[in-house]
Amino acid sequence: MIFDSLMTRARTSIAKRKHYNRLVAEIENLSGRDLADLRADRSEMLYQVRKQIYG
Repeated sequence: MIFDSLMTRARTSIAKRKHYNRLVAEIENLSGRDLADLRADRSEMLYQVRKQIYG
């Protein structure tokens, strides 16, 4: 039972990290022009992604 709980937490953590890395890569690939079109700030987007995934 403890092992199952540990494995579940590990899988959840890995899934969160994978999702986070994917979103960060997408944000990092946005050009300055793309960010201007979105009226977005890269650092704010990264902050919001981290906040959304990790709380």
